[in-house]
Amino acid sequence: MKRLIVTRADENIKEMSDITHPILKRYAEFCEADFTIFKDSDEYHPHYKILQIYDLLKDYDRVACIGTDTLIMKNCPDIFKEVPIHMVGSVYEDKGTRQQDRRARIANVQRLREDVGWGKGYINSDVLVVSRLHRDIFNLAYDDLYLSLGFDDVELGYQINRNKYEIHELPYQFNHMSMFSEPWNNNVSRFDSFIIHYAGNGFYSMWTKTEQIRQDSILLRKYGLLM
Repeated sequence: MKRLIVTRADENIKEMSDITHPILKRYAEFCEADFTIFKDSDEYHPHYKILQIYDLLKDYDRVACIGTDTLIMKNCPDIFKEVPIHMVGSVYEDKGTRQQDRRARIANVQRLREDVGWGKGYINSDVLVVSRLHRDIFNLAYDDLYLSLGFDDVELGYQINRNKYEIHELPYQFNHMSMFSEPWNNNVSRFDSFIIHYAGNGFYSMWTKTEQIRQDSILLRKYGLLM
């Protein structure tokens, strides 16, 4: 069973990737997986490098996409073991303060296209687990991609539901974005999760995303908590 962990990165975020990619590589080793970075090419829209998974699934049985803007804790389980091989694995984002906006995006793509009965379950593609049987999700024409807010999250979510693939909803601890530290989720600490995801502006507006990752990595490494 060949496994791969892949991430999106380019020279514009080298300062960030210098911190996070060694961690992702160690996690890949823990999962007995290879590690690579999506190709950076003008052929790919920045949000749609993830479509390269279509070709990667020729050589790999399972692929996990994990964002470069993440930190992985030492106690993070093998994500491949958490997701049944016949299911797509993701954390749902249409919850709490983001529920109304994300479900509006779900409705919008189906106004533009066929209604496939997708009402809820908005995936976040920066922690996404797929298997070879899901290749068709990524076999898309570049002139017909969803280019409104949500981009690949909406497009892939639509394709998953159109193809009637089952989704295994991972607990938020596998993709802890700032939304999961809000009052509706009891203000839980990101440090109690497995994968901290600094999506958008991260957790603090006064620091850049890279600086937040740097400071948190120093703290977590000090206490031996970082992968």
